[in-house]
Amino acid sequence: MDGLVLSDGQAIGGDFFARVRARLTLDVPPALTDHAAPAVRGDLDLDPSLWERAGVAATRPAAVLVGVVDRPEPTVLLTLRNTELGSHAGQIAFPGGKIEASDASPVAAALREAEEEIGLDTALVDPLGYLDLYLTFSGFRILPTVARVDPGHRLSLNRSEVDESFEVPLAFLMDAQNHALHSRDWKGVIRRYYAMPFGERYIWGVTAGILRNLYERVYLD
Repeated sequence: MDGLVLSDGQAIGGDFFARVRARLTLDVPPALTDHAAPAVRGDLDLDPSLWERAGVAATRPAAVLVGVVDRPEPTVLLTLRNTELGSHAGQIAFPGGKIEASDASPVAAALREAEEEIGLDTALVDPLGYLDLYLTFSGFRILPTVARVDPGHRLSLNRSEVDESFEVPLAFLMDAQNHALHSRDWKGVIRRYYAMPFGERYIWGVTAGILRNLYERVYLD
């Protein structure tokens, strides 16, 4: 199939952004705020029956920016969260956070958070479409925004939130052979999750789950 990533890690062709534009939209899914509407992705999408056993509910709307830097070999922009944060400290994440009442849209929230966290100039970001809503154990209903990022961008990190920002080759992240399934105990519930170790970087949980959704929406649908 034209455009699929090779398992040896060869770079994705220039059709990636065209595929995203053709397959995703910026229509906000009702499930972002309507908890009765279907939302099929999340921390337990590999074991959906565990939501009730886990005794958790995802109720807080949030947005993240899945920024793909338009280099000759495209990369995905990620952050390492500050190790002193109260939640998810020291984990690899996309720029993002909860959607505020003042945000005009989930896109606006994702762009605002990216500017606040890593100083990404919104003028250099071209939002392309939303992935599927992603429900988390920590209570968030995350709407990921896939966007093209100009390779000429410059970052200025907010050190109270982010220790580091880095890029990972999109070809690596879109190669299904790099999508490992791991498991761990969470309050007596064994949950399975995707992990995409890249060198010393351990990409897992929500971040890896969203990247898996990107792969499925862009290359499998």
